[in-house]
Amino acid sequence: MINDYLERILMASVYDVAIETPLERASALSARLGNELLLKREDMQPVFSFKLRGAYNKMSRLPAAALKRGVIAASAGNHAQGVALAAQKLGCKATIVMPVTTPQIKIQAVADRGANVVLHGDSYDDAYAHARALMARSGATFVHPYDDPDVIAGQGTIGMEILRQHTRPIHAIFVAIGGGGLISGIGAYVKRLRPDIRLIGVEPVDSDAMSQSLKAGRRVRLEQVGLFADGVAVKQVGRETFRLCRELVDDIILVDTDAICAAIKDVFQDTRSILEPAGALAIAGAKRYVERRRIKDETLVAVACGANMNFDRLRFVAEQAELGEHREALLAVTIPERPGSFRDFCTLIGARNITEFNYRYASPGQAHVFVGLQVRDRAETATTMAQLQQGGLTCLDLSDNELAKLHIRHTVGGHAPQAVDSEILYRFEFPERPGALMRFLTAMNHGWNISLFHYRNHGADYGRVLVGMQVPAADHARFRRFLKQLGYPFRDETRNSAYKLFLR
Repeated sequence: MINDYLERILMASVYDVAIETPLERASALSARLGNELLLKREDMQPVFSFKLRGAYNKMSRLPAAALKRGVIAASAGNHAQGVALAAQKLGCKATIVMPVTTPQIKIQAVADRGANVVLHGDSYDDAYAHARALMARSGATFVHPYDDPDVIAGQGTIGMEILRQHTRPIHAIFVAIGGGGLISGIGAYVKRLRPDIRLIGVEPVDSDAMSQSLKAGRRVRLEQVGLFADGVAVKQVGRETFRLCRELVDDIILVDTDAICAAIKDVFQDTRSILEPAGALAIAGAKRYVERRRIKDETLVAVACGANMNFDRLRFVAEQAELGEHREALLAVTIPERPGSFRDFCTLIGARNITEFNYRYASPGQAHVFVGLQVRDRAETATTMAQLQQGGLTCLDLSDNELAKLHIRHTVGGHAPQAVDSEILYRFEFPERPGALMRFLTAMNHGWNISLFHYRNHGADYGRVLVGMQVPAADHARFRRFLKQLGYPFRDETRNSAYKLFLR
């Protein structure tokens, strides 16, 4: 029963390690949105994430004999640090199983808290299975990152603080969803005392396990999850969290990588703090909600739930933030291949600032131009395209085309007429570790020729790779088996318009 959680949350033991984080007004973002946006600053916790609340509440309730045997957890980041800190405070042993793809900075942060780090597998699921096996052999207590009533209650203290810190009306609270522990805990408290407040979950479009599960009426297991917001990259939500969310959550908003990057920039401009992608999800969701609902003068709360950001990832975030705010437009423009056509093109562009320009000879009659333009919003993009089309130029908006944003803009080369009959194009996410490429090449049929390859390090736990391969039609079934056995997230881009214009 949800009523049981009210008592659990009120009795939760978290403040031995956690602080009561401030509820701060995001002044610049509030002015832009026309609503009062308050940030619950869980990024200010000692481990820069809310996760220590649930971990400590769970572990502080263990009997002395269980604490003596120690605890074990599986995590790639924030939960690991929460368990390690709680174990340090309680004086018990902690073993944390982390995927081998975990960045060294996170491994070191856990080890510095005195925990024993075990590296196993490429994904959280691999680490989780290994942690369960170690638990069975050692007798240690498993501390689940989200699907445990005591963990949920620990996270619920955030909801208790929000209502205590802001006693005036609140229209909605926005919360990131991974496994569902955070929103379940906050919702169990808030909906019990203030059922009028809307509880809105936010997920990445490529890690939407809770959204799909609520629609299906059962827990759905995703085959693949996007890894950019790694803190919420969960293939299947918890049993208890799913039960609670079915009753508590009013709506779920899905946001893409560009929107997350824009939200990171928004929070930085207001606070000079840098959230991790999962930590900025709630802010991205609040912005999308305002845009869709067109509400005004309401009070919104967004939980800034983590700030364990890899510094090297900031380059990618900065690039994508302008696209997320629709302040950069990426266009493919076809111009005549004749003297003066480039000058005519620039005249039509006018005084707008060009952020990127790539030109490739296409044929004796025409050329394709890939151009980035600084714009105020989508409306200015539409106006610019109309001007180009009125000038007799063919124009295509690539601002929302992932292939164009991640690869085409960085690819040097052009059309390959000799490969056109059999070339297929795929985007992959390779684990960022030695041997990932070799595994791909070894598993691939030696009769398939690689006709295009583009990789760019974005400072993440994985690499974004674009691969063109010449695969005969008779081998397509075999190729599909290869993709399944490989196990890397992928997307077929063979029919992508940007590929056809600039590379095919």
